[in-house]
Amino acid sequence: MKKITVPEILKMKAEGKKIPVLTAYDFQAARILDEAGIPLLLVGDSCGMVEAGYETTLPVTLEEMIYHCRAVARGRASALVVADMPFASYQVSRKEAKRNACRLVKEGGAEAVKLEGGVRMAETIRAIAEMDVPVMGHIGLTPQSVHRMGGYKVQGRSKTEAEALLEDARSIEEAGAFSIVLEGIPAPLAKEITASLSIPAIGIGAGPDCDGQVLVVNDMLGLIVGNKTPRFVKKYADLNRIISLAVGEFIKDVEEGKFPSKEHTY
Repeated sequence: MKKITVPEILKMKAEGKKIPVLTAYDFQAARILDEAGIPLLLVGDSCGMVEAGYETTLPVTLEEMIYHCRAVARGRASALVVADMPFASYQVSRKEAKRNACRLVKEGGAEAVKLEGGVRMAETIRAIAEMDVPVMGHIGLTPQSVHRMGGYKVQGRSKTEAEALLEDARSIEEAGAFSIVLEGIPAPLAKEITASLSIPAIGIGAGPDCDGQVLVVNDMLGLIVGNKTPRFVKKYADLNRIISLAVGEFIKDVEEGKFPSKEHTY
């Protein structure tokens, strides 16, 4: 399969091809998703919530992101690997943001980085992009801003908020980002933003008119235990149930002495 690069993602927008994106956090998942044909793998700081059990993405460290990114990079052959810059890895100063973006590329094997924020982060995006590190923006419901937003709430419902998000999107494109994530935004606004940009807009909870869609892989595979599924998630499998049934059979076989059998013994 052909290696997907940043120019290929830009070309997909130009040709009107939708861009499917999934998160990945480990070697095996990256290999499976890559072989299935996903063109872009996002090593999200959502790993903190779905893999480590944090209540938010805020505790995730740069070292944790490098670890997960390195595993994903080893597992994929074709997909473009984009790594989230975790909270406090780019907000403190542009110098630190540039250094940490370089670490995700050099140590983590990322081919691009993603950071949250619009107008306020434009110059940071520009500084990283000028090092030839491709940048994906992220506006709307930005999980690292959960405390300011008062929770995970849809953004851009009012005219003022909508105008601010349009300005955020334009500033991100002008700063040199190659793409942008639109999260938790009303569909009509997401459609307007997408149409106004020359770079791909990837939606999550932002309606059907974005250039692509991203989901957390644990959500779409039905691997989340005990959490309420967001409205924008479509479950394509119920692996939680499948795994539970398999574990139950294993327990039964061990308790009844059926495993290991002769075929599983040296």
